[in-house]
Amino acid sequence: MRLRIIAVGTKMPSWVAQGVHEYQKRLPPELKLEFKELPLGKRGKGADIQRAIHSEGQHMLAAIGKGDTVVALDVLGKAWSTEQLAAELSDWQQSGSNISLLIGGPDGLAPECLALAQKKWSLSALTMPHPLVRILLAEQLYRAWTINGNHPYHR
Repeated sequence: MRLRIIAVGTKMPSWVAQGVHEYQKRLPPELKLEFKELPLGKRGKGADIQRAIHSEGQHMLAAIGKGDTVVALDVLGKAWSTEQLAAELSDWQQSGSNISLLIGGPDGLAPECLALAQKKWSLSALTMPHPLVRILLAEQLYRAWTINGNHPYHR
C-alpha cells in the first residue's frame, strides 16, 4: 500500500525534508509514504487567486494515482483523534487501495479536489504553517501504524 501526500508548495526548509524522511524510513516497506510537491499558483500584487487555486488543483488532480482513495486535508473536514486515524489506516490497508492525501496551498484546495475526496480531514482548527503540516501528517501516520501494531511508540 502506498500513502502519497500531495502538497502544494516547493522549496521547503531542510528541516521539513529531514523530519518527513525520519518518518518515511520508520514505516515498513508495505506501507510506503511518498511525498509529491506541486508548484504554487502565481500569487502577488494583482494576482487572480481563483486562477492560482485552479492551477494548483489541476496539478493535484494529475498527481493522484488512478484508483486511489482521496483524503483532503481541509479545515472544514472532520477532526480525527489519533486512535480514529489508526482505525482509518487499518481500513485503508484492508481495502488494498492506495491513498492520496491532499494538502492545498495558502488559499486551500481547489473545489474539484474537495469534490473528488472520499474523506475530508481536519488536522486542527488552528492555522498551521504548511511546512509543519507535512511533518505533523507524516508523524501521525507513523503513530497510527504503531498503534495498529501494538508498538510502544504511542505510549
